Amino acid sequence: MNDRLYKLSRTSPESTDLAQTAQEMASTTRRDFLKTLGTACVAIAIAPVAEKLSVAEAAKTENTPAERDWSKHKWGMAIDVEKCIGCGHCVVACKEENGVPKEPFYFRTWIERYQQFGDETVVDSPNGGYDGFPPETERAERLDKAFFVPKLCNACEHSPCVQVCPVGATFETPDGAVLVDPDYCIGCRYCIQACPYGTRFLNPITGVADKCTLCYHRIHNGQQPACVENCPTGARLFGDLKDQDGPLNQFLREHKIHVLKPHLNTYPKVFYSGIDKEVR
Repeated sequence: MNDRLYKLSRTSPESTDLAQTAQEMASTTRRDFLKTLGTACVAIAIAPVAEKLSVAEAAKTENTPAERDWSKHKWGMAIDVEKCIGCGHCVVACKEENGVPKEPFYFRTWIERYQQFGDETVVDSPNGGYDGFPPETERAERLDKAFFVPKLCNACEHSPCVQVCPVGATFETPDGAVLVDPDYCIGCRYCIQACPYGTRFLNPITGVADKCTLCYHRIHNGQQPACVENCPTGARLFGDLKDQDGPLNQFLREHKIHVLKPHLNTYPKVFYSGIDKEVR
């Protein structure tokens, strides 16, 4: 894996002016303070949203080349669990591509192994599958089935993380990716707690929320996400959900598809083929 060429595209977070605003208000009465603070928070929250909306609107102008009009796409991923062998190449590629800390607590994507012994299911994910997996667990009971399930941000249509972000740092792009703007994220961790799939973490280097971006910098250059490109078995399939004749929609039509935690109505854009009800 080390001979592959990777690029980083992250930017450093900048502090907000909320603290300075609060300091300037220290000499006012409590009522005035709360009133002014509320106004400042609203302004800070609206600013990034307005900026992103202007970017999205600019993408729709008549002068925008069709190949740069990202609203014509909606990115998604399908995972064929029956093809995943738990090699961990996707986990390594993701960390290298995106500069994810090497400690075994931080992952943008990871792999879980499910082992079924009768009515009991044992789930493990040593180091997120980065180093592959040890031999299957030896127990007195017979092992009925074992399989691997890659996990990542589900790029939800109704993202709880977007809804709870108090400053608009987490947002959905015109082409359906859910991203974090590090310039606006204040590291409050609300989005980390809100994600029902446990796909977010606070990056110890940048101090802001971190997650899978579907390798947004790569797909806008016509490349596949690093995890997809480095999967030796083709277990991951990335594509455009608006391309009805594309390979992703063809896969979705030809396989029995599930999403994780469908009862939450988050409408994930990561689809699974071959998973059992034990997978959540």
